[in-house]
Amino acid sequence: MTDKSLCDEMYFNEFYTSHIQSASNFAYFKSGDKSTSLDLAQEAFIKIWENCAKIELSKAKSYLFTVVNNLFLNLVKHDKVVFEYAKSSPYLDVDNQSPDYLLEEEEFKDKLKNAIADLTEGEREVFLMNRIDGKKYREIAEILEISQKAVEKRMSSALKKLRAKIDGI
Repeated sequence: MTDKSLCDEMYFNEFYTSHIQSASNFAYFKSGDKSTSLDLAQEAFIKIWENCAKIELSKAKSYLFTVVNNLFLNLVKHDKVVFEYAKSSPYLDVDNQSPDYLLEEEEFKDKLKNAIADLTEGEREVFLMNRIDGKKYREIAEILEISQKAVEKRMSSALKKLRAKIDGI
């Protein structure tokens, strides 16, 4: 057995660098969305880092792709639950059921999705971790191993860019 380990930060960085593109591509083929694919790949690497002691080096690459696939399937499952809930929930605001309103809502969602996709990786990561995962700036700083000030700066920048691209945020 070699003395290299995924728990060794230098070796993990090499593993990350050599596989991030193929993991992102795989996630893109699954999801069809660039920002989702990067998020799935990043999340997979986080899981590998958290479980580094349990993963054999010879199986690390296949483990990576299995984790990306499982994360994608979980995302699909989550989206299906959200969709079913939205479909089964009656609209409370009867006035806003018009096709025009629904079209505007879809256009807004598309604008928001595109605006988020246009953020830098760091801004998008911080924004999604805070707004989607509900993580506090302190938690994000620990996960990303950056200062809380850096998190605040990225979030501020992300919000400025989103406000500039989308009216009403």
